[in-house]
Amino acid sequence: MIESRVRFRHLQTFLEVARQKSVVKAAGILNVSQPAVTKTIRELEEALGVAVLERDGRGIRITRSGEIFVQHAGMAITALRQGIDSVANARAEGGPPIRIGTLPTVSAHIMPRAMSLFLKEDTGATIKIVTGENAVLLEQLRLGELDLVVGRLAAPEKMTGFFFEHLYSEQVLFVVRAGHPLLKGGQDVFERLGDYPVLMPTRGSIIRPFVERLFITNGVAAIPTEIETVSDSFGRAFLRQSDAVWIISAGVVADDLKAGTLAALPVDTGETRGPVGLTMRTDTPPSPAFSILLKTIREAAASHA
Repeated sequence: MIESRVRFRHLQTFLEVARQKSVVKAAGILNVSQPAVTKTIRELEEALGVAVLERDGRGIRITRSGEIFVQHAGMAITALRQGIDSVANARAEGGPPIRIGTLPTVSAHIMPRAMSLFLKEDTGATIKIVTGENAVLLEQLRLGELDLVVGRLAAPEKMTGFFFEHLYSEQVLFVVRAGHPLLKGGQDVFERLGDYPVLMPTRGSIIRPFVERLFITNGVAAIPTEIETVSDSFGRAFLRQSDAVWIISAGVVADDLKAGTLAALPVDTGETRGPVGLTMRTDTPPSPAFSILLKTIREAAASHA
């Protein structure tokens, strides 16, 4: 039988290679040799009777069969980890851990309130929160490394196997330090933008296309001094000591704007407005603690809106 020939190491190795898109990188993370990774993938393909990876120039890509199998392999690993975690936490009289991926804007503005509400419920569950780009978090969710992503709605082709629940909508702002030259009236911000360093969302971020379309609409061909970052701490620190312009989701800087340490430039960014919500796998039933967590995040988002 095929299932008797497929081991945990086959699934673990395949998922890591799929995530890294590289046998060499996967070998480093798994702390095994490159030939060992190649041998394990070959054993998996022999057991399945199909190729799950193929060469793509100097790299590799997942085959159509591999794309199908990666979802099921992720489910299997997730189920096994949940079983191990449940047993371990039962011994410790705690609940199973819940792993949440959040965008920086959500991490700064929604999750602190949500966690305060969740802790009052005294579920005993442990929580792990990681912050990153939407695309990276969704990939981790697909591979079973996260249980929930709180972020922007991804493109339809990226949502296969996921369910999205809308919480609120958010737009991008052009932010500068208090007293910045561009805050003086009568200026065309887009004409002057090239005079200053611009902190941009990274090319892999979900809001980058919105920003690029906004530039095209307003005749901005290129930014001479562009810095890509997802770090809100760097953004704040850099703006304090420079005349840089920071293009960032409104939620990240809401408290800074309220305190007056940062100011939003008079730019119409309405077209960058997009839905933020909960993304979950459709094949994973929520535990009682997970359901309570969702409720507290909804409450926190409602108070934010």
